[in-house]
Amino acid sequence: MNFSELFKLSSQLCRFSPDGSHVACCSSYRLVVRDVETLQITHLYTCLDTIQYMEWSPDSLFVLCGLYKRGLVQVWSLEQPDWTCKIDEGSAGLIAVRWSPDSRHILTTAEFHLRITVWSLINKSVSYIKYPKDANPGLDFTRDGKYLALAERRDCKDYVSVFSCDAWLLCKHFPVETSDLAGILWSPDGRALCAWDSLLNYSVLLYSMDGRCLSKFSAYQYALGVKTVRWSSTSQFLAIGSYDQKVRLLNNITWKVIGDFTHTPSLETSQDLVCHIDFVPSFEVYLWWCMLFLGSLQRNGKKTSYTVSRCITHQPVQN
Repeated sequence: MNFSELFKLSSQLCRFSPDGSHVACCSSYRLVVRDVETLQITHLYTCLDTIQYMEWSPDSLFVLCGLYKRGLVQVWSLEQPDWTCKIDEGSAGLIAVRWSPDSRHILTTAEFHLRITVWSLINKSVSYIKYPKDANPGLDFTRDGKYLALAERRDCKDYVSVFSCDAWLLCKHFPVETSDLAGILWSPDGRALCAWDSLLNYSVLLYSMDGRCLSKFSAYQYALGVKTVRWSSTSQFLAIGSYDQKVRLLNNITWKVIGDFTHTPSLETSQDLVCHIDFVPSFEVYLWWCMLFLGSLQRNGKKTSYTVSRCITHQPVQN
């Protein structure tokens, strides 16, 4: 295995482009873009202050840098190096920023979650979304990028608003039966929206796009509840990880539990183990998964090596 020379990096800000052709690294106020094959610098950008966040656009043509201390976002283009864009939230402040799926709009979240602002790179228009509850788990796009679901808090009650990403208009607004909504997640096919309560209350709810409650699920009460939720790539199963160290699988027909798995601290085996991954969105996630999984495998208390196969199957088809 060959290794490159060391490159300067700050705040662990190093990201591969979605198409895998470039890698971007941040060093203080500089953004360095390199070619993946040669590791030669292809673009070098200088921001106004220290970069605290960096994200590639889904089409790999733009890179945004979040300068939270100044309330600024700077956007850079790989195709047109002379093109620049600066977004200033002003006195409202900035705590989060992200791309929309079309790579032509940027969503910024003001301090104290006062509002979410949608900035267009096409016509410079600006749209505002009020009452957001959280910037990350409370905001999710459908896989086709047509709709945005946003968790809201109004009058001490939880709501979900569904927006059309074409004109950023409100399509549906409905209440959610949670005491403190912790997160929402669209199914890959966009037919169901999963919402779950805070860790103090085990409650998972499934909604349709028009606001109908499809099902409710609670494994137990009076203990720490949901830790994480993930859909299968085919939308057939919903995995719910809980603080009781169990993962429960729900099917999308009856929304009943079809299986539960207990997470053990370590796995002991005397034979080599072959692991197959159903679908991995990026090589970074794949490498991280392998390191995490292999690090937890033990043989007589000592770490050992195993064979891991990367098997990419059942990749969802983009509409």
